[in-house]
Amino acid sequence: MDLSAIFSAVITQLLKMAEHEKQDNVKQASGSQVARKEDARKPSIQPADKDFRYFVRIANTDLDGNKKIFQALTKIKGVGFMFANMLCNIAGIDKNAKTGYLKDDQVKKIDEVLNDPGKYNAPGWMLNRRKNYEDGKDYHIITGNLSFAEENDVKRMKRIRSYRGIRHGMGLPVRGQRTKSNFRKNKGKVSLGVIKRADAKPGKV
Repeated sequence: MDLSAIFSAVITQLLKMAEHEKQDNVKQASGSQVARKEDARKPSIQPADKDFRYFVRIANTDLDGNKKIFQALTKIKGVGFMFANMLCNIAGIDKNAKTGYLKDDQVKKIDEVLNDPGKYNAPGWMLNRRKNYEDGKDYHIITGNLSFAEENDVKRMKRIRSYRGIRHGMGLPVRGQRTKSNFRKNKGKVSLGVIKRADAKPGKV
């Protein structure tokens, strides 16, 4: 048998083996990537603790149990950072404690303070509805009641035709902002340049 033929046959066999090995490596790499993606999709499993709750319901709002209590309370509509800090101080709860470890009596205490902060001597300047229109008292409104009160205030201003009510009705800013450059409804559709009149004489604008 010719040596050149033997050599070419060996080279062909080696090339085939290299190609098969390359395909196997590609399959293994793709399989490992798929496995990593599946692992990434799986939720992180934390150590089981019978006292820990992943969601704590306060004021009809589900709070994240993994967050600190003063951070989680800000998810409630009408509760900001400062008000949440005040809630923790009045209720006697460590504001850096995790929400998921709160006991039922602590959750109940926070709910009571939220519903009537004036009863627990909360300062008036911390409340979001001072000198209410109907009775002149100070309240702190949260969740859906806050949205309802805002809508009623806007409707009342429109009904009595106050300046703010008229601006609300026209869809314009209420607090004295300039409207030359901002609050344009047809932004990008109308040019701000000077339009030349059709009957204008040459050389004049």
